[in-house]
Amino acid sequence: MTTPATAQKIDALADVRAGDKGDTLIVAVLARDDAAYRHLALRLTEDVVAAHYGALITGPARRTCQPNLMAMVFELPGVLGGGVTGSPALDGHGKTLSYHLLSLEI
Repeated sequence: MTTPATAQKIDALADVRAGDKGDTLIVAVLARDDAAYRHLALRLTEDVVAAHYGALITGPARRTCQPNLMAMVFELPGVLGGGVTGSPALDGHGKTLSYHLLSLEI
């Protein structure tokens, strides 16, 4: 895959998986190939992801890169609004919220 100069959605470059720990959404971004991983590693920063989730985040986002897996993991505190048992939201595990990241253009 070549990385075009124009912006493209994360969905064209990667897949996501979600997890949760309390009210923290944990999103793994799994690049489809090495070129996509390099592009994502440069452009998909903590600040970009935090801005995409906006007011849902209650603390600093954290990114952990796993280049051997062509993946990165984001921890997004507060996004689950209390977590699985404490949130009135229908998406307590954050599965739908993780797919929201795929709509981000970088």
